[in-house]
Amino acid sequence: MRWLVGWSSTAAGIAGIGSAGATGYDGETLHPVGSQLLWGDPDPLWAVGDWRPDEVRVVKADADNRIAVLGICGASDEELRRALFTARGGALRHLTAWPGSYTAVVQVGRRITVCGDLAGARPVFHTPWAGGTAYATAALPLADLIEANLDFGHLAALLAAPDVPAALRDTTPYEGVRRVPPGHALVLRAGAREIAGYEHVASLAVAAPAADPDHAVDAVRDALVEAVRARLAAPRHVPDLDPGPVPGMGPAERRARRGMPVPGIGADLSGGPASGTLALLAAGLPGRPGTLLGHGTGAGERLLAVTFNDLAVSGREAEVERAGALAANPRLHHVVVTGAEETLPYADLDGPLTDEPGPSLVTAARHRARLASGSADHVTGHGARQVLDAHPARLADLLMDRKRRHLVRPVAALARADGSVMVSARVYGAARRLARTPYRTGLEALAERLMRRRFDEPKGAVGASLAALTWARPGPAARWLTGEALAEVSVLLQAEADRSGTGALRPGEHRARAALARGAADLRVLEQAAEIRSQRLHAPFLDNQVVRACRALPEALRVQPGARSSILRTVLEGAGVTDLPPGWGAPSHASSAAATRAGLRMAADPLLDLFATPLLADAGLVEARVVREALRSAAAGAPLPLDGLADLISLELWLRRLLSRRGTCWTGTPARARAVPSGIQPRRGALASGA
Repeated sequence: MRWLVGWSSTAAGIAGIGSAGATGYDGETLHPVGSQLLWGDPDPLWAVGDWRPDEVRVVKADADNRIAVLGICGASDEELRRALFTARGGALRHLTAWPGSYTAVVQVGRRITVCGDLAGARPVFHTPWAGGTAYATAALPLADLIEANLDFGHLAALLAAPDVPAALRDTTPYEGVRRVPPGHALVLRAGAREIAGYEHVASLAVAAPAADPDHAVDAVRDALVEAVRARLAAPRHVPDLDPGPVPGMGPAERRARRGMPVPGIGADLSGGPASGTLALLAAGLPGRPGTLLGHGTGAGERLLAVTFNDLAVSGREAEVERAGALAANPRLHHVVVTGAEETLPYADLDGPLTDEPGPSLVTAARHRARLASGSADHVTGHGARQVLDAHPARLADLLMDRKRRHLVRPVAALARADGSVMVSARVYGAARRLARTPYRTGLEALAERLMRRRFDEPKGAVGASLAALTWARPGPAARWLTGEALAEVSVLLQAEADRSGTGALRPGEHRARAALARGAADLRVLEQAAEIRSQRLHAPFLDNQVVRACRALPEALRVQPGARSSILRTVLEGAGVTDLPPGWGAPSHASSAAATRAGLRMAADPLLDLFATPLLADAGLVEARVVREALRSAAAGAPLPLDGLADLISLELWLRRLLSRRGTCWTGTPARARAVPSGIQPRRGALASGA
């Protein structure tokens, strides 16, 4: 893991706080483990972890004005210097408009500004500390700093309504540690904190001006090309030297076995449109796109393209074949990684502790098997679905903007899938009701559903679309929570409904942003859980400028069937790539569901042992007997929501890893200075609120 951490004190002369650290309980010096100091007192900032030299840049105008950028950023030092002068007046948005994925920290006198990103893949956290405010890009260091206990209200909301921002609010799994919402920045002035948004908010009263689809797609292409170019322009990295040959293994096998990525830059090539688009863009840009000469890859300067072929379940043969056809590009070096039963979901329940829980914990070993054959800088297509696809609730947005004719094609596609002539009327009616439903009413309806335990929803594609035509809906794991946990979340939603107005966004845009935030948070968990030493994962679709360009796409274009593959095909055509294999862009969700069910069946006994005495039961969130019964039913093939079981299992795994950890993120602290110092005490009755 890598993060930055610092604090802003109430006054420059506070005793015990400075560039060397702060005073702990017994007068010892306090500073982060494995850190490098970027600037010192009175408001110090550290970079913690295995940051590369080119990933950390500090540009100073003078002793009191400086900017630090951590990550991949396409801005030059001169552009950073100009941005620093512009930020003196309080402007923020330009700090988030460079290509790449990064965190910017600006210090102007005693004012510190830390910018989060639009998607939530690079979040910012804060907590009151030592009379001021400590901040970081990871929650666990702050939890260690203040000895935070678990926020059981947040954990209940994470299971009951993970896609509802009103339920999660700005909380984290650690009590007292808060999250800066996506699209906002944390502004500190001598210890006092403020959360400031840097994006324009569309009016609900006036429809947005009609956007030209061709220009909007061109903007997406330009943003993606600049995002990929920012990665290619960064220095090439060579992992630690190979310690030597192993009998019967070639260089690539030896590196993969030892968990060492290939030097240079590579990309996923799953056969789907997102990863294929990025791989072809990277291979087609001028220059030397990929691996380095002389490092045993045999690939020269070609881009290393990695395809995962799951041998345990069928259903992805067409995708693998399309990936092979794409890899015929002479600038690509294709590697196919095969996986059997040992790479199924749930096959390996051991792994590192991540900053927060996420459902990708149960598939981390599967991803690690693929990434071990990847490059030191590996580009992935994560986030494309969230930024490009239309959430079904966007049909209500079209009705609010009086664009009924654009509903014809998506509703007709649903009718064909269901085979019923009544689908059109049902979908149109649900979209019309949502367009006329205030945000407050939507939260109250969800609170009522949770209180009365109403979780049954229609089946199939039409049923899923109808269920999604709401402001908020229960999570897939909510059906297995205790009544006390559901009541806790229900009361919280009622309070949020009382405080809310009509909502600042249209329902479709609101649901789409919530889905993007959840997907980005889970990708962050995946990066930490499947991390390969000396490797960096890149998700250009989650870069700020790409997210902005995708949000500018007309809703009428988004809702059309096959919109994502059509947009990406146009992007590639604009970049000069026209020879795509037949069937490119066809969805393939069935194979991942089959792999999940097969993995659940294979790991049934270890999972039942995991929930023999679960920590979630001690926390009052579930009853062990209910979860074990659900696991047995799902392993036997019962039609239960598998993503809900993944939420439960991943949270239980995360809690066990958190409580079994040793040490802390800070040096010079006594043994008690760590998160959840007393563990989880068995709780009965109502949950204690973490608000």
